[in-house]
Amino acid sequence: MSWDHYRTLLAVLDTGTLSGAARRLGLTQPTVGRHIEALETEAGQQLFTRSQRGLEPTDTARAMRHLAEAMAASADAIRRTASESRSAVAGSVRISASDVIAIEVLPEILAPLMAAHPALDIEVSVSDAVEDILARKADIAVRMVEPTQDALLVRSIGVIPIGCFARREVIERHGAPAKLADVADVPTIGFDHELVYIREALSAFGDMTLPDFDFRSDSNLAQLAAIRAGCGFGFCQAPIGRRDPRLDEVLVGQVPLSLPLFVVMHEDLRHSPRCRVTFDALANGLKAYLAWDQRPSDGR
Repeated sequence: MSWDHYRTLLAVLDTGTLSGAARRLGLTQPTVGRHIEALETEAGQQLFTRSQRGLEPTDTARAMRHLAEAMAASADAIRRTASESRSAVAGSVRISASDVIAIEVLPEILAPLMAAHPALDIEVSVSDAVEDILARKADIAVRMVEPTQDALLVRSIGVIPIGCFARREVIERHGAPAKLADVADVPTIGFDHELVYIREALSAFGDMTLPDFDFRSDSNLAQLAAIRAGCGFGFCQAPIGRRDPRLDEVLVGQVPLSLPLFVVMHEDLRHSPRCRVTFDALANGLKAYLAWDQRPSDGR
């Protein structure tokens, strides 16, 4: 069975319609339908049923998803490897990073890298999920959790401190909290749902009662935007807050939160010019990011 058929299966699973899959893949709707029919003939059973919401996958189609995703990752890895020059820095490199790192930090690191190597193409997968480097879903990953798998090249960058920040006019209006417990008395920005990783992070605060957040979102980017807009006091990566001229840091030295930072690559790629150069640029750029320290002179 052609890989194109499994690629079509993924598109239908993601979009829920033949027409949506056709638009994504640049195919005609009849072609998408023929691909699905061929897969159903091969499987000997129906893969989708029609409903008012579109095409509903059967249990068999759902079970086939992770296999098709593995094929997609392999196909992308083959494409990136084939694009490489062994004597020059050229070709595609796929980087996986969390949304905040990918949007707030990586562009400043990648711009000079791409200027120095015009034949280098960068793909950034913006996700908080830990992409599987061993399965080559990405060539390089920036992670907040130390990898435990073998066959990986891991560079420990350091620790990202978390700080509490607000716009100056917010601090002037409500006053700066003197201690962590005082954040309950000012407008605060925080999460909407207490997910597992949040519960683990909150253990660092001990028995402190959390405030009833005035602005709630599970998106770190939405929380950061709310801090910058003046919705209240919120927590973010300290280097981001310290380099923003609109924000002041409060509770300096009192926030018991930090994030470890690692750059990870499959060891088979250590001799790849495109990956080695990108890996080193990320490691050096992220170290410079951690070195950013512009705390308010008044100690707030």
